[in-house]
Amino acid sequence: MTFTFAPATRETAKARIALQGPGGSGKTKTALRFAETLAKGGPIGVVDTERGSALKYAPVPGRPDIEAHEFAHLPMAFCSPENLISAVKAAEEARLAVLIIDSWSHFWAGKGGLLARVDEEAKKAGSGGKFTAWGPVNELEQNMLDALLGFPGHVIVTMRTKNDYEMEGKKVTKVGVKTVQREGAEYEVDVVLDMIEGTGTVTKTRYTGLAGITVHHPGEALAETILEQLGQGVDMVQVILDGLTAEDLTYQGARELHTRASSRGLLTTGTLHPKTGEPTTIGALIAEYGTALKPAPVPAAPADEQPTPAPQQPPAPPSDDMTAAGRSAPTAPSVAREPQEPQQAPVPVTAPQMRMMHALFNKVGMQGRDARLRATSLIIGRPVGSANELLMGEAKDLLDTLTNYSERENPADEFAAMVQGLEDDAAKAAADELYVAAKQSAA
Repeated sequence: MTFTFAPATRETAKARIALQGPGGSGKTKTALRFAETLAKGGPIGVVDTERGSALKYAPVPGRPDIEAHEFAHLPMAFCSPENLISAVKAAEEARLAVLIIDSWSHFWAGKGGLLARVDEEAKKAGSGGKFTAWGPVNELEQNMLDALLGFPGHVIVTMRTKNDYEMEGKKVTKVGVKTVQREGAEYEVDVVLDMIEGTGTVTKTRYTGLAGITVHHPGEALAETILEQLGQGVDMVQVILDGLTAEDLTYQGARELHTRASSRGLLTTGTLHPKTGEPTTIGALIAEYGTALKPAPVPAAPADEQPTPAPQQPPAPPSDDMTAAGRSAPTAPSVAREPQEPQQAPVPVTAPQMRMMHALFNKVGMQGRDARLRATSLIIGRPVGSANELLMGEAKDLLDTLTNYSERENPADEFAAMVQGLEDDAAKAAADELYVAAKQSAA
């Protein structure tokens, strides 16, 4: 058999998220809020093992004023591995963008779940008890996991937690909470969010920018961060193409697009020319559009307006070392220069900085990925399509600004006013640039 390695890319990956917490902590609501962002307008499905509890978040006919979520509903009372496998297959056939299992705990400790199957196997004649009963049940569980984690869309599971106790002699001590699922289940997913009274804390993640984040009523912003970490938040090639073909593109704008493409390693990415349809690259396309917009050189001033050249210094007197053959005087020794520091590569934004950004944007009341990126671009002075594009120094400037406004009496209004002021200044600067460019072209 021949094996072939293919280039790794996050764009083909899908999110695998677990929300765990006690009853009433907000798991189902958070799962639906996440799903709406992850689905990008696609269909969402819920496997409901909680006696129809997910229906409390469905639309109310004739009451668009009541907050609700659109989703397909599949109730399930008998939570066997075979039923979950069949449900996943049905979700694939329905081409669901996001599949929610609410709750995954029932497939472990519910009616028909894995623990019940162990009991059934142990009661069979000649089974050898629970020790040998785990053999066929483990195989069932693996088949269930393969089906669930192999689902082609995003998967969100909820898991119940309960108090965990430890007994020492006759004394019973509470030692924390325990997830109602097989130990180690969290390793099957990419993100685990612990929910307590509507507040979620990321306790396990494979995504650098999410580690340790705590969010009250988590939803769109956190889901967008997950998409961003998967590389699915923004199609940067399309963003650059849209920017190049925009009617208001300027030479400076083309230069900024080149910087963004370069930072993403997209300059050699192949694409089709928007006008001719011929194959080209992003770098060549930016160069073509930018060259066409390059301002004409400023004409030289007339001769009578030329600045007076500086007076020439008289030649140095002949050196005593000059010979009759007219040999030149020895060259003056060169001045010793300080050794140049080697130019260091830019340091990218760090995970702690990204976590702090997320928290501070919440404190200043700015929600939504697009709004946050626009504010970030205005504050640091260059456009960014993702928080991952920031450098450490830029992130520090952004955090200093956010911290400043988060400590004010009315952080949301004052921060919004500041961003609007930057927006107005940027619009005025762009208008001035267009005016100067037009004047130079006319000249």
